[in-house]
Amino acid sequence: MDYQYIVSPIVGALIGLFTNSVALKMIFRPLTPKYIGKWQLPFTPGIIPRERKRLALTVGTAISENLMNRESIERTLLSQEMCDKIASSIDVFIAKQSLNSESFQSYLYDTLSKTEVDTIVNSTKEDLAGVLKAKLSNPELGKYVSHVVIQHAIEKTRESIFGLFGGDQFLKAVAAPAEELLAKNINQLLENNSEEMVNKVINKEADNILNSPMSEIVTSHKNRIEQAKANILSSYKRIVMEQLPRILATLNISRIVEDRINDMDVKELERITLQVVSKELKWIVWLGGLLGFLMGFINLFF
Repeated sequence: MDYQYIVSPIVGALIGLFTNSVALKMIFRPLTPKYIGKWQLPFTPGIIPRERKRLALTVGTAISENLMNRESIERTLLSQEMCDKIASSIDVFIAKQSLNSESFQSYLYDTLSKTEVDTIVNSTKEDLAGVLKAKLSNPELGKYVSHVVIQHAIEKTRESIFGLFGGDQFLKAVAAPAEELLAKNINQLLENNSEEMVNKVINKEADNILNSPMSEIVTSHKNRIEQAKANILSSYKRIVMEQLPRILATLNISRIVEDRINDMDVKELERITLQVVSKELKWIVWLGGLLGFLMGFINLFF
């Protein structure tokens, strides 16, 4: 029996396995340059340690331009699946709060700090008070109210017994000076008392809202919940479309990936890489053995 037909393919297979295994090891190893005297051995350090900065830049650019670019992220954030998840989260929140007997103020204190809640409440009160005071200080308000009052008085007089005696005509004759006088008194009254009235009303309403149970607030606004949910989703989509470019520019994904790869220990980088493609790399080694076996067998015929 001629053992050459067995030995040659086996030797070829072993050489293929060995060379491919060494080649794959040389992707990461050695981790540092190796020297004989002052002469640096070729292929040291390995490809990844030697070219890490260039590879980090390339990988960072590829990820930011192809995997995590504006189009792909926006498509994911605005997908129907994502919108459904947000809507579902809102529904779960509403269902939970509809059974919550805790007051609105207590809920806020549990969610935020007391200082933050008090700051928001006081700021909201001040803003509302400012708007209402500005409206009440408008001289046109007194004119409008006095006009409505006088016209109402004329209509009521016309419908009453005094209308038969021309009482409404008398009121029409004095309507203009009466409206002017009444408007002046209304504006004076609002100017002197608007701050006290506004603060009293706002404080009372704020206390009512803050002391109301969450379940009561949800129940009393059921007809507005769907509209509120639609507004939240609409605002979410608008924020994504308007702010995503600015966020991505601020994040600079390419630079984040590049810095992360450069900061990683080479052994950690090797572990992560092998964790992802270890199966494929093993197939490359075995493929080298198969090719070596075939080359050793074919070589017998030449």
